[in-house]
Amino acid sequence: MALRLEPGLRLVVATHNPGKARELVEILDGRFSLVSAGELGLPEPEETEATFVGNALLKARAAADASGLIALADDSGLSVAALDGAPGIYSARWAGPEKDFGMAMAKVEERLDEVGAEDVSAWFTSALAVAWPDGPAVVVEGRIDGTLTFPPRGDRGFGYDPIFVPRGLDLTFGELEPAVKDAMSHRARAFEKLKAALL
Repeated sequence: MALRLEPGLRLVVATHNPGKARELVEILDGRFSLVSAGELGLPEPEETEATFVGNALLKARAAADASGLIALADDSGLSVAALDGAPGIYSARWAGPEKDFGMAMAKVEERLDEVGAEDVSAWFTSALAVAWPDGPAVVVEGRIDGTLTFPPRGDRGFGYDPIFVPRGLDLTFGELEPAVKDAMSHRARAFEKLKAALL
C-alpha cells in the first residue's frame, strides 16, 4: 500500500524543543493536528545513531510506539567544514544540559580559532522522519549551505541561527523574518521531499 498522510491527521512531533516544534508547525502549515512529545510527557530517547537520518528515525519510532500516533521527528544540526563537520549530530550536546546555545556558539568560534581556520563555510542538515506505530517509516534529508559570522547576530530563530548566514544573503538566520527562514531552511527543503513522498 502507498503510505500517505491525510490532511487533518493527529500527529505527534517528536521534540522537546519549543523552537523546533514552532518551526515544524509553521512548515506543516495547518495541514495536521499536532501535539509535541514534550506536551505528551513522552520520554526523550537516547540519540545513539551516527547520522541525522538514524537519529530522526529513532526519535520518530520511539514517539510513535509510545503514543500510538503517527510521529514526525527532525534531527538536525550545524556542520562546520573546517571542523570536519562538527558539531554535526552533536549540535544539541555542544549546548550542554542547559541547552545554552550562547555557549555552543562560543565553542564553535573557539574551535575555529584553535585550528586557525580561514574557511568559515558551514551547512545545516535536517533529517525528517515519519513513523507509524509498530509500522513503516519514511525519512528524507535537506541541507542549506552558508558561512559563519561572529559575534552572533539576531534574536530570532533558535540554536545556532545567529551565527549562520545562508548563501546569497547578508542576514543570519537569527535576523531573518521567521517566514523567510521557514521558506528556505534545511527543514523546509527536507519537508519538500517529505511532501513529495507522503502528501
